[in-house]
Amino acid sequence: MSVMLRTLLHVTVLTAPPDGGSDAFLADAEQYRRELLAHCYRMTGSLHDAEDLVQETFLRAWKSHHKFEGKASVRTWLYKIATNACLTALDGRQRRPLPTGLGAPSSDPTGELQTRPEVPWLEPLPDEMTDPSTIVGSRESVRLAFIAALQHLPARQRAVLILRDVLQWRAAEVAEAIGSSTAAVNSLLQRARAQLEEVGPSQDDQLPPPDSPETQALLQRYITAFEAYDMEQLVELFTSAAVWEMPPFTGWYQGPQQIVSLIKHNCPAERPGDMRLVPTTVNGQPAAAMYMHNPQTGQHEAFQLHVLDVSADGVFHVVAFLDAALFAKCGLPITL
Repeated sequence: MSVMLRTLLHVTVLTAPPDGGSDAFLADAEQYRRELLAHCYRMTGSLHDAEDLVQETFLRAWKSHHKFEGKASVRTWLYKIATNACLTALDGRQRRPLPTGLGAPSSDPTGELQTRPEVPWLEPLPDEMTDPSTIVGSRESVRLAFIAALQHLPARQRAVLILRDVLQWRAAEVAEAIGSSTAAVNSLLQRARAQLEEVGPSQDDQLPPPDSPETQALLQRYITAFEAYDMEQLVELFTSAAVWEMPPFTGWYQGPQQIVSLIKHNCPAERPGDMRLVPTTVNGQPAAAMYMHNPQTGQHEAFQLHVLDVSADGVFHVVAFLDAALFAKCGLPITL
């Protein structure tokens, strides 16, 4: 779909009558592309869908830019278009969970791994693809746990909560954007906040910046333990209630011993040097791209992208995404 949208936009621009207004609009709008991507990602929980919806937003905006009256900023106008494009796209769709969101108890780490291809899994958002000011200014609003919690909200509640609590829009602005009343917006926001309080991360559970010395030191210890195949060190790094999950596998695992047992029984690595990890940042959180040694080629090849929740006590949550396509999105090579 994204290729089709890009092609359509390109053809439309080439065949439309040239005018300075079109060029000026496109130049002005382009500066908001990365923050619109973060917005569409919050709405959908999917990087792929967010990319498509940003393209659709620009196409819709370009087609109707001559109607733009300047009553609001171009940025606000683009957010309005993007929000409504997301609401249309979300109509009738399943929510995007992580394995912990499927409602099953924690799994046996020595058991066979199971997948459910029909589940539209939550996807990560590489910091490489977003506006750094968006991440730094509202890191909690792109955190995986927050995005997963948003998936429990109906689409309109999700939109209202994001526009009001993340983007700090006034209720009247939100009402105008989604074609509703201020009273309805306030009601939707109240219900969304109550639901988010039940399923979302604790307000006291604040993440340290991924570039802080403490976080970087912990991430380096995590990387070193995997590369050295030091399972005892890994046990020490995880908190007592730590959770590990790795979509598209449906299982999730809790506790250091369970997590390490899973790695021993189900990870292709067998010895030091089989795994190499490269630090990065994803969803405003510390992350590590894991490369697995392929004895047939002699290379370390893209394997998993680990997104970490950390605290002063250690690593308390890891989502390991088994999707090599994410490496390019993070600006990382496919092989080392």
